[in-house]
Amino acid sequence: MNHAHLVHVGRQPIFDAAGTVVAFELLFRGSVDAVQAGRQDTYATSQVIINAFTEFGLPEVAGDKLCFINLTTEFLTGELTLPFGPEQVVLEVLETVTVDDAVIAGITALVEAGYRIALDDFVFGSAHERLLPLASYVKLDLLDGDLTDLDRHVAHLRGFPGIQIVAERLEGPDQLAIADKFHCELRQGYALSRPQVLTAASLSPSRLRRLELLAALNAPDAGLGAIVSIIAADPALSLRVLRASNSAAAGGSSRVSSVRQAVVMIGLTHIRQWATLMVIDDVAEATEDQMITALTRARLSENVARTVGASSDAAFMAGLVGGMADLLGTSPASLASQLPLSAEVSSALVNGSGALGEVLRVVDAYNAGDTAGADLATAYMEAIRWSARATARP
Repeated sequence: MNHAHLVHVGRQPIFDAAGTVVAFELLFRGSVDAVQAGRQDTYATSQVIINAFTEFGLPEVAGDKLCFINLTTEFLTGELTLPFGPEQVVLEVLETVTVDDAVIAGITALVEAGYRIALDDFVFGSAHERLLPLASYVKLDLLDGDLTDLDRHVAHLRGFPGIQIVAERLEGPDQLAIADKFHCELRQGYALSRPQVLTAASLSPSRLRRLELLAALNAPDAGLGAIVSIIAADPALSLRVLRASNSAAAGGSSRVSSVRQAVVMIGLTHIRQWATLMVIDDVAEATEDQMITALTRARLSENVARTVGASSDAAFMAGLVGGMADLLGTSPASLASQLPLSAEVSSALVNGSGALGEVLRVVDAYNAGDTAGADLATAYMEAIRWSARATARP
């Protein structure tokens, strides 16, 4: 597992009045044993968004439930674009955000685009009251918040029919009683459930590749082919694009068999947004040697496929997922189960079936030193040269 770093997302359930989990708040966690939320800044928000959507995929983090995600000013004003649609997320406006005209204009645009807004740690009499007409949720801190005049304040909130009240920081019977008294629709706190930390192994795309992708995406003549080739040359980036396409695929109904299909499914706009976030997300990288090893396997699979009449695109994908599984210390079948792969690619990785399964067996045997079955020396050298070129610094 030393090839990969671990990524973490904190997740605290939000319950309805009947005690059913209806949503999760996603929280930045720097380590598996970090109980308190760490950094409330753009870095932390980017990390949460990237980890939730591309390392885990929303189905794994939240199932079909809503996700509350804390946003900083850069996201609220549109300076940084959200790389996901409004269907499953609630955008939390932190109490530390300064509410000015730019923030109000940005939040108005987000609401018009279908996003739901929650006002976190709401304080009556603050500038955040200007956001009440735009909000779907208001979170009241029942532990450390100012509870004087709560009757009057809740009555004021009830004047906004679109707002549900989330009682948060419920740490004992006193806070639970207040939540009941005011008929708070949603509840969150240690008395109900502590945050859980989800952890996954991750390979971060090389910083260079991200910058190169960003440059290509922002070029006036950004061609799909050039962008696909940059992504395909970076195993970790390919994996993220695949996982993101899994989050984008409605109900997991769309399966992909190539990086190109995944890019088309997500769309260049969303890929551009991911690349921007990844540039912010400045974390450790796999070494060049590890990248070359994974890419060589993918390229060799592609070369072998041509000789047996299998799809070369699908073989590259199957070889890439196998190489990534090695780097992440997991099995190809386990990794395949997390990705929206076509039946052909998936069954080759899980059961070794079909022409692609045969391709993978030949490649695995060759990599293990069994050269009796096929003379792949030339194809192997070509694959190494191709991989070295693909990962080379300019």
